[in-house]
Amino acid sequence: MNKFNGILYGLLSSASFGLIPLFTLPLMWQGMEFGSILLYRFIFATIALAFIMLISKESFKIKREDIFPLCILSFLYLISALFLFWGYEFMPSGIATTIHFMYPVLTTIIMMSFFGEKKSIWRFIAIILAVTGVYFLSHKSDSGEVDWLGIIIVLLSGLGYALYLITIGQLKVGMMKGIKLTFYVFLIGSLFLFIGNSTLSNIQPISNWDMAGNLAMLALVPTVISNLALVRAIKSIGSTLTSVLGAMEPVTAVCVGIALFHEPLSVGIVIGVALIISAVTVIILKH
Repeated sequence: MNKFNGILYGLLSSASFGLIPLFTLPLMWQGMEFGSILLYRFIFATIALAFIMLISKESFKIKREDIFPLCILSFLYLISALFLFWGYEFMPSGIATTIHFMYPVLTTIIMMSFFGEKKSIWRFIAIILAVTGVYFLSHKSDSGEVDWLGIIIVLLSGLGYALYLITIGQLKVGMMKGIKLTFYVFLIGSLFLFIGNSTLSNIQPISNWDMAGNLAMLALVPTVISNLALVRAIKSIGSTLTSVLGAMEPVTAVCVGIALFHEPLSVGIVIGVALIISAVTVIILKH
């Protein structure tokens, strides 16, 4: 029963993360810039996590030496989220989420290149599958041209998340409880975003209830619920199986994009999604 619950938590985590476009795209269509969207997402998520910590009587106390590592983690998570939202302006949300899902492959490349992680033929096969998958996803359906800027932006999103995961593993602060770590990542990220938005542009107001609802759901479903379910899944079934279940992220995003936002579906997109999911699965199972 514990394993079954862990599988459900893993599916919930990945599927809910894949719902980011469902709440983000309507906000962008109403004219809200992704800087403001991220700010509200981080603030609302911080408030929700603080409430959960209070209910569960979780301590907010951290050591002074934890502040700088938490700032680094928050910056990396913020960069990942920022580039993913930016990528939605260049390509369908399902394709962007699928390319972002390459982060386990990018993590493997970095660990092999800089941290002496063992090389294997399976990992090289996975890298080839992933690169081929991006090739199929990168061609515009109408002209056959490659949108290189969009591809680079979303790859930087995946790279940011890969570096976030690697940094958690390398720093002592990674031993902190999951909910407390996530709370401080979003709290510090909110401060970064507030300073950035105040300096570079104006913070856009929430002008109607529809915006407020989408922002609240963006903070709760693919942020708080996804992160908390991820922690529960890892505790129940381990990180490997949880990561495999993460394949629901791009599948959910592609289905939402096609069903609700009428994003195009082509043979190339199907092949690209399948290749990237296969690459990530190989990386995880042969880890």
